Amino acid sequence: MTELASARIRETIFSVLAQRGQPAPAEDEPLFSTGRLDSLAATEVLTMLEADFGIDLADEDFDILQIDTLRDIEALLSTRKAA
Repeated sequence: MTELASARIRETIFSVLAQRGQPAPAEDEPLFSTGRLDSLAATEVLTMLEADFGIDLADEDFDILQIDTLRDIEALLSTRKAA
């Protein structure tokens, strides 16, 4: 994962949280499972990941909890880009 990619992920997550009046999360802080981000935010995040990183997250086995933390998002992108 490049620094630019990591910065883009954080920028998006921080922006979505700020719009909801929430502070920036820690690296391993759950976002979706704790309700900090809802289904609308999930759509925003997934759209950004697909558009910016060219990965398809539409498979039926995808679970939003696979991207529950910043670290999870980066790990998923690393494996999807490597594949």
